[in-house]
Amino acid sequence: MRTALYPGTFDPITLGHIDIIRRSAALVDKLVIGVAINRDKGPLFSLEERVEMIEAECVDLASQAGIEIVVHPFENLLIDCANDVGAQIILRGLRAVADFEYEYQMVGMNRVLDASVETVFLMADAKHQAIASKLVKEIARLGGDVSKFVTPLVNDALKERLSS
Repeated sequence: MRTALYPGTFDPITLGHIDIIRRSAALVDKLVIGVAINRDKGPLFSLEERVEMIEAECVDLASQAGIEIVVHPFENLLIDCANDVGAQIILRGLRAVADFEYEYQMVGMNRVLDASVETVFLMADAKHQAIASKLVKEIARLGGDVSKFVTPLVNDALKERLSS
């Protein structure tokens, strides 16, 4: 059984993330979405809210792909999380060359920690390459329309969170 871990903060989950999840689901038997707790980033949404949004967005994706998709919060090293969930593969989405430089360093470190876990990169679809959660939050904070970057569920959650 091929199990992959797709880690991220997902604050919030975007159409870019969903594109990577959909495409990853065709490659593995089980996909674990690792939601990084990462208190240093000061997320807009709580861990529980992020997990709920991801679970809601993945129900249909899992059914369509015929695989199990599990959402798994983690606060330890990525390579330890991969081992905890039995993943042989870490999936990473790339948007631009700048992403690759950071990811290249991470792969090198992870391979030293555990060479049995392979990292696979998926390029974001061209229509999603500009989407970044950080920018989505900034646009939403300033009253802009983010409906082209997130699902209706996430758009409503952003509006509700930022209106208070």
